[in-house]
Amino acid sequence: MTNPLNLHPDRLFPAAPATRDIARRLYNEIKNLPIVSPHGHTDPQWFAANQNFSNPAELLIKPDHYVFRMLYSQGIRLESIGLKNKEGAPSETDARKIWQIFADHYFLFRGTPSQMWMDYVLHEVFGVTHQLCNQTANTIYDSINEQLATDAFKPRALFERFNIELLATTESPLDNLAHHQTILDSGWTGRVITAFRPDPVVDPEFEGFSQNIDKLAELTGEDVSTFNGYLKALANRREYFKRYGATSTDHGHPSAFTADLSQSEKENLYLRARSGEISAQEAELFRGQMLTEMAAMSLDDSLVMQIHPGCYRNHNQQVFAQFGRDKGADLPLATEYVHNLKPLLDKFGNNPDLTIILFTLDETSYSRELAPLAGHYPALKLGPAWWFHDSPEGMRRYRQQITETAGFYNTVGFNDDTRAFLSIPARHDVARRMDCGFLAELVADHRLSENDAHELAVDLTYNLVKKAYKL
Repeated sequence: MTNPLNLHPDRLFPAAPATRDIARRLYNEIKNLPIVSPHGHTDPQWFAANQNFSNPAELLIKPDHYVFRMLYSQGIRLESIGLKNKEGAPSETDARKIWQIFADHYFLFRGTPSQMWMDYVLHEVFGVTHQLCNQTANTIYDSINEQLATDAFKPRALFERFNIELLATTESPLDNLAHHQTILDSGWTGRVITAFRPDPVVDPEFEGFSQNIDKLAELTGEDVSTFNGYLKALANRREYFKRYGATSTDHGHPSAFTADLSQSEKENLYLRARSGEISAQEAELFRGQMLTEMAAMSLDDSLVMQIHPGCYRNHNQQVFAQFGRDKGADLPLATEYVHNLKPLLDKFGNNPDLTIILFTLDETSYSRELAPLAGHYPALKLGPAWWFHDSPEGMRRYRQQITETAGFYNTVGFNDDTRAFLSIPARHDVARRMDCGFLAELVADHRLSENDAHELAVDLTYNLVKKAYKL
């Protein structure tokens, strides 16, 4: 026996009837506002080529590391869901079999954001009326596959159907942005822009670091034998990215550590990094200096700076060796901001012309560090609940701990930060519902008027993100 798939219209709203009514009124005003997605990891090739997605497994399973990590935690081999093993072990190529494995184990996702997002995609995007399980797997697969073959389900058509006003992808400085050029040349009116992610050329512990800088020199024609030449090469690529719509940079450093070294110290550290003979402590110092250098460049070229620290990436060395990055083995780390950011803030934090958006995977820092910092320094804003905390509970904790010190207007709205294209409207809908529920509780407690709550709901959904990311 299979169960129907229904999305309750009051999902995620407060249980108290009067408060729920307020949340409904707020949500009804903002639910159809355009989606602005200023930071994410969707593939620009999808929108450049505008070809039909091949099958449900390729679209809904293979790009999604939230799916990988849960299945792997239960002993399911990554090869069995189609991930390619660099060591040559055979991987499953039958998309229907991959989908069946996912359906057989879909119960593992009960109560998680992944189930909430996937149920939304199945019901709202593909019109599925029964829950995904062992018995419904084939029927749902066939229905999705049939729809994916139509023009209405090509990437650009879905982009427009989802009412996406803007979507930012994220690329390495070594990327030639050919797909973004194709999009621009096509005449399509959908706005897909890039963002500058310099990790491969600013992190001495990134694989191939020195060779990456050689490639940077080839692309820019700059002499990178000196630190100043290296900085010129980075500034060159930032300007190149701006030509393809970039309004932001993104920095995935292990910590929020920053530094402000002398010129000679910077030069010597850079030469050691290039040589490969650099300690872990020196690598952290170099990364910290580069955050300060990137802040200086942002004042020159107006790119918004995003810092995503506090993640131990690729913790599972065996999975990393066999399958590479972003396979669900990343873990949150405790992250300190007050002392680590001080060198950068001493230099640039009081400048309102600079925008630095801070993220965290360490929720203990919300009320102790991040909210007080953003509630004081003009250059700082707080990014939304991120990654492991991109969930109803995570969003609620974020608002509860941030608002009393930083308010709403030192935050930047929502971003989905996803590789899973079809989950974008689902993720934004969750954020909109949770914000409306939080505002409704303030109204019900007589801490906020309903008129102010309506204005805030629009700002949190649409206005703040456009202002923060200069869109």
